This record gives sequence, structure tokens and C-alpha cells, in this order.
Amino acid sequence: MTLFTIGSGKKAAGEFFPLLQKNGVRRVIDVRLNNTSQLAGFTKKADLAYFLKAIAGIDYVHRPEFAPTEELMDGYKAKKIAWPDYAAEYARILADRGALAGAEAQFFDGACLLCSEPSARQCHRRLLAEALAARIPGLEVVHL
Repeated sequence: MTLFTIGSGKKAAGEFFPLLQKNGVRRVIDVRLNNTSQLAGFTKKADLAYFLKAIAGIDYVHRPEFAPTEELMDGYKAKKIAWPDYAAEYARILADRGALAGAEAQFFDGACLLCSEPSARQCHRRLLAEALAARIPGLEVVHL
């Protein structure tokens, strides 16, 4: 079982969609806080859902319960919150929301967590993927 992650930032559509196709992604799970901004470009929620299906036959689902809060994101971007504190607070938010309750292997197998951060290194999608891998035996995480 494989769960992928991808960041849309600094990727052109010509790189983004073939990368998903090449890896056999079946579902994109949008975990962004803001997915309707003009800054999202081709990954705006409604456009992305259409493009994924039309170009690659990939399903799209938005799961806002996996997104960080605006306060957490703003604090981190303003460098008022260090990464270790961000990671701990994000884990608390997921727990408070019960976001991981009922996480089913079949929903995440072959899926790809989407965020806008180009690298997974310091991104909530990595933290989420690791939390899911800890709950779902045999789930391998691959960052695209």
C-alpha cells in the first residue's frame, strides 16, 4: 500500500499531472487550508477537480479536517512558531478534530495528499502522512 504526497507550489501543470499519472495515483486528497485563492492557479478547487478527472482520470476530494488552522499557518509563516512547535500543535489539532478516527487503508492506498508547499520536509502533509502510516499497517509514504 502506498500513500503519495505532493506540493503544487513551483510546479507547472505539465509537470504536476504527469507525475501523478506516472505514479498511478487514483485519488488526490486536498489537505490545503486555502484551496480557492487566485494564487492556487491551476490547483484551485473546482478547476483541479475537473483537470484531474479530464486529464488523468483521478478522483478529487477536499478534506479540510486535515488542514492546519489559519492561526497556526500564520504564526509559522511569520516565524513566530518554530517547526517543532508547529508539528506538535498540528498533531493536537488532528487529535482534537478526531481527523484520523476511522482512517481506512483503502481510502489512502494509491491516494496522494496535496498541499501547496513545494517540499514535504516542513509541511503538514508529511506530518499527516506519517500519522496515517503509524495507524495503517504496511502503508508506505512516497513524497513526489
